[in-house]
Amino acid sequence: MLKAVRITRTTLQNSFKAKLGVRYLSSLFQSTDGFVRRHIGPEGKEISTMLEEVKCKSVDELIDLVVPSSIRSEKDLKINENMGESLALAKFKEMMDKNKIFKSFIGAGYYDTLTPSVILRNLLENPAWYTPYTPYQAEISQGRLEMLLNFQTMVGDLTGTGFANASLLDEATAAAEAMTMCINLSKKNQKKFYIADDVHPHTIEVVLSRAEHYDIKMEVLSADKMDFSDGSVAGVLLQYPNTSGELIDYGSLITSAKENKAKVVVASDLLASSVCKPAGEFGADVVVGSSQRFGVPMGFGGPHAAFFACKQEFMRKMPGRVIGVSKDSRGKRALRMTMQTREQHIRRDKATSNICTAQALLANMAGAYGIYHG
Repeated sequence: MLKAVRITRTTLQNSFKAKLGVRYLSSLFQSTDGFVRRHIGPEGKEISTMLEEVKCKSVDELIDLVVPSSIRSEKDLKINENMGESLALAKFKEMMDKNKIFKSFIGAGYYDTLTPSVILRNLLENPAWYTPYTPYQAEISQGRLEMLLNFQTMVGDLTGTGFANASLLDEATAAAEAMTMCINLSKKNQKKFYIADDVHPHTIEVVLSRAEHYDIKMEVLSADKMDFSDGSVAGVLLQYPNTSGELIDYGSLITSAKENKAKVVVASDLLASSVCKPAGEFGADVVVGSSQRFGVPMGFGGPHAAFFACKQEFMRKMPGRVIGVSKDSRGKRALRMTMQTREQHIRRDKATSNICTAQALLANMAGAYGIYHG
């Protein structure tokens, strides 16, 4: 007949101690998520062996011999007991729970958004999407090129221009690139560029910095004070909605600019364009902005994919990469990066821009967000 045997912790420890040794046993019953045990130096017998090798009785004696007293502090460092990962996370949560959460009305182009879990898990957190480099080899990059084409199509539709690139670095950079494009398209007597004073402040700063290297006069002023009558203005940058969130009717201003051969750049909110009249439909030649609101986390300010859209007549002067539809060697539909003669890695001396990169991962996220919402 079988008898129940009570096994105590002491019995179990003694059994392990006999078979596995004291050191293994002591580590076996320690917390398994401690940072010190996992990552910081030797312990136990190893420390004793090393101290014996350098002829010291303790770590303190070793420090006395090695570290000069002139650079040592005798103050109590007040270091708390070490914590394991789970306890540390609980402490952090306790600290965060003390925060008072208020509704944020701060924007200037950056707004909190919801990232659909299917996009978060299968795209943003998927190394197949976040590790690849530029899709120079189109024949093995059809999936990514397809997603970037979706992004271009979505941006072209929402901005009302019908044509867009595969993203740029950020909204401010895109605005600076638009200013450069306007200068490249201008006539010799057009040496002035207007910026509305209600454009996002960081955008204004970047555009002004870029303009320092051009022979052009930059003016930041209210839209109602802009005068195009002398024909000296190459272009104008407007914000829609402006940095305060106002929707302004720029109809008469754009008409005046067009009559005097000035190009119109509008920095637009892509999500707002889904319910407001798109900038391309009220006369903008170029529409730029950020696609961050399309499911991309704020990330403490970035990175986010900018968009750059323009009328088709200006596409060969547009910066950045463009994904186009072509045919493969068998005559079937295939995608590739097209019109690369505009880019500096092909024609460096005649490049449309010195920026030869993009935010493809974030553009793909924004494109997926558009698909997700139909």
